[in-house]
Amino acid sequence: QVQLVESGGGSVQAGDSLTLSCVFSGDDFNTYSIGWFRQTPEKEREFVARIRGSGSSRWYGNSAKNRFTISRDNTKNTAFLQMTTLKPEDSAVYYCAAGRLADRDVSDYGYWGQGTQVTVSS
Repeated sequence: QVQLVESGGGSVQAGDSLTLSCVFSGDDFNTYSIGWFRQTPEKEREFVARIRGSGSSRWYGNSAKNRFTISRDNTKNTAFLQMTTLKPEDSAVYYCAAGRLADRDVSDYGYWGQGTQVTVSS
């Protein structure tokens, strides 16, 4: 059974940086794409970034381009989302998800973590 556990969320000031982690277990990590999504009570779940199992291909949503970096360490079954120059509108619950050959749609992913809250104050 695949399980994902996020960590690293918290409360920060605008302009600060934060790195989220996602620990994967239950299957071969390097055969899964990992995606990061975020959600607020007012909006649908939004695609943030995706990385393929080998780490060779990365794709970013518009909100993440030039500020966020997705990466993974297949020796540690862990994926990361490094966020810089954070803005109040980045405040959300951030989720990591796993799926084979998954891209940017929520339906591409069969496994989800519980989420970690990020709050950015102005």
